[in-house]
Amino acid sequence: MYIDTHTHMISRTTDDYEAMAAAGVVACIEPAFWLGQPRTNVGSYIDYLSTIIGWERFRAGQFGLRHYCTIGLNSKEANNEELAEAVMEILPRFALKEGVVAIGEIGYDEQTDPEDRYFRQQLDLARELSLPVMIHTPHRDKKRGTTRSMDVVVEHGLDPSWVVVDHNNEETMQEVLDRGFWAGFSIYPGTKMGNERMVAIVRRYGAERIIVDSACDWGVSDPLAVPKTAELMRRGGIAEEAIRTVTYTNALAAYGRSGQMREEDWLNPPPIDQRTLYMGNSVLRGGQEPRVALARRRGEEDLRIE
Repeated sequence: MYIDTHTHMISRTTDDYEAMAAAGVVACIEPAFWLGQPRTNVGSYIDYLSTIIGWERFRAGQFGLRHYCTIGLNSKEANNEELAEAVMEILPRFALKEGVVAIGEIGYDEQTDPEDRYFRQQLDLARELSLPVMIHTPHRDKKRGTTRSMDVVVEHGLDPSWVVVDHNNEETMQEVLDRGFWAGFSIYPGTKMGNERMVAIVRRYGAERIIVDSACDWGVSDPLAVPKTAELMRRGGIAEEAIRTVTYTNALAAYGRSGQMREEDWLNPPPIDQRTLYMGNSVLRGGQEPRVALARRRGEEDLRIE
């Protein structure tokens, strides 16, 4: 079983959900993020957050996955201060919804003053609501931005063990681990972190506080990156226990602290019934045959490491 902690499923199709479930992904987390085009008003943010909390959670369940999300103002749009102020007003009510496992993904993009200000405000919100945090490390000047992100977290009095620093690479990971944070690695083709590099990292550093995710989104990306990387680790001689730790156990430990994500959610899932509607809407198109399947409780054989 795998948990993919960074999946922008609003950008993916139902085929992706089915393929992930078939490959052993039992749960995914959808972080609030930038859509690729700037949002122009807070209403578009409300609709987006409502979608990842509601419709995507329903849609995933109808194709065999448990879906969770994180809520936040992303760093890129923090630079639109009029929008950012309005978003900060509505975030608390979304952060308290069922299935929200963290505040995120937040942090720095260009490391501007507005980005810093709203990053700090969201850290305070996470502390107030006792939620974990998912940090987006910048694509440019990554090492400085990663260090700065962790400095601000510590300054705001958050326990590093409640914070996942994502999109790491070989340049940033040692400091992240040394300072007691969770180190997330996005297996994203052509950038961020390749799966062969990930195998080398686990071989060298071990599995403690390391989390592998796909960061699949609207760009060139792979929703099967986690199971594919796990298989590459097996072929590379990585112990099965270590593979399970970086693709399942650590994810549950980090985000389970929210109280919203429990192993029982997928060990004893509700049945799939695609006749079910969400706010009057179906996951199917006209004429498609609905899938109706009895729930199968996962047993010890699903958990055994051989």
